[in-house]
Amino acid sequence: MNQRYYSLDVFRGATVALMILVNNPGSWGHIFGPLEHAPWHGCTPTDLVFPFFLFAVGNAMAFVMPRFEQAGPAHFWKKVLKRTVLIYAIGLFLNWSPFVKWDGENLVAKTWENIRIMGVLQRIALCYFFASVIVFYAKARGAFVVGAIFLLVYWAICLLLGNPANPFAMTGWFGTDVDIKLLGMTHMYKGEGVAFDPEGLASTLPAIVQVIFGYLVGQYIQQKGKTYEMLSNLLIAGIVLCLAGYAWDMVFPINKKIWTSSYVLYTSGLGILTLSVLIYLIEFKSVTGAWSKFFDVFGKNPLFIFVLSGFLPRVSALCRWVDHVDETGKKIYTSFFPWFYEHVCKNVSTDLRVGSLLYALCMISFFWLIVYVLDKKKIYIKV
Repeated sequence: MNQRYYSLDVFRGATVALMILVNNPGSWGHIFGPLEHAPWHGCTPTDLVFPFFLFAVGNAMAFVMPRFEQAGPAHFWKKVLKRTVLIYAIGLFLNWSPFVKWDGENLVAKTWENIRIMGVLQRIALCYFFASVIVFYAKARGAFVVGAIFLLVYWAICLLLGNPANPFAMTGWFGTDVDIKLLGMTHMYKGEGVAFDPEGLASTLPAIVQVIFGYLVGQYIQQKGKTYEMLSNLLIAGIVLCLAGYAWDMVFPINKKIWTSSYVLYTSGLGILTLSVLIYLIEFKSVTGAWSKFFDVFGKNPLFIFVLSGFLPRVSALCRWVDHVDETGKKIYTSFFPWFYEHVCKNVSTDLRVGSLLYALCMISFFWLIVYVLDKKKIYIKV
C-alpha cells in the first residue's frame, strides 16, 4: 500500500532543524542543558537528534527499496554506491573546508595531515550503505536478525576488548584504539581534549541498526496503511524498545559518544513514539499548518541545508575585520556571524545562555528562509 505520509516529511525536517539548532549556538560555553550532549553516559534531547536522522534515513529507504528490488541488483548497487560516495565525500569536504585558515595575519592552507576523516555525514553514508545492502539481500526479517546480532556483538566486543576495569569509559573503550590504528590520531576528532572520535569506525556498527529500525517502521506503516492498528502497534513497539534500552542500560550504559546498543534501542523507541504522535496528529487528525510547513521545507532539502549550515559560517570567517584592540595592543578580529552574536544576541540578557539560544534561533530562521525560497521555486537538491 503506497500511501503518502506527510508526517515522515515533517519528522525528517524537524530533525534537520534541530541538528542546525544544536550545532550553531552563539557560544559553546553558554548553552542550556537540554541543548548540550550528555557529558558521557546518559541522554539529553540533543543526543536524540543524530539517531533520529538515521532513523529517518531508514524510513525513506523503505519507500525506495521496492523500486531497487524491481530494477535488480545492478541498478541497486549503482544507486547506493553513488549516493554513499557522494555523501561521504561531502562530509570530507565539509571537514576540510574552506581549505585555508587565518594564522595570525596570514592565510595558510589546511593540510590533509590534520583533516578529520570521519564525521556526521560520513557516518550517515556508511550506515546508509550497509543498511541498504542488508535490507536488499536479507529482506525485513533477515535485517531484523542481523540488527540484533550487531547489537549483541558490539556489546560483547566492548566487554572483551575494552579495559576490564571500565570498558565503557572513554579511556577504557576499545574503539579508540581501533580508530587510531585505522584512521590515524591526526585524522580524529579532538573536541574531548584527546584523540576520540564519536563518529569513528568502531561505533558505526551499532549505528547501522538505527537505519534498519527506521526501515522496518517505514515498511510496516506502508503495509498496514493509515489504520489505528498500525498506530497502536507502533506505540507499543516504541514503548517496548524504550524499556528494553533502559533495562540494558543497567549493564551497558546508554551513551551516544560510543553509540551503545542500549542507546540504539532507547533512541529508536523514542523515534517511533515521536513519529507515532506525528502520524496521529497529521495523518489522522489533519492538524497541520504553519508549524508543519516550517519543518516540512527543511525535510525537502535536508542534506543541502545541513551542509550549508556548517559551510557558510566557516567561509564567512575568512572575511574578517578588526573588532577592537585589547589592553595589550593586540588586534581582535571578528567576522559577520561572531559579530552578530557579540553585538546583538549577547546583549539581550545578563544570562548569556539566552543570547546564545537567540543566536541559534536566528540561524534556524536564516537557513529556513533559504530552504523556503528553494521550495517556492521547486528546487530540490538531491544526493
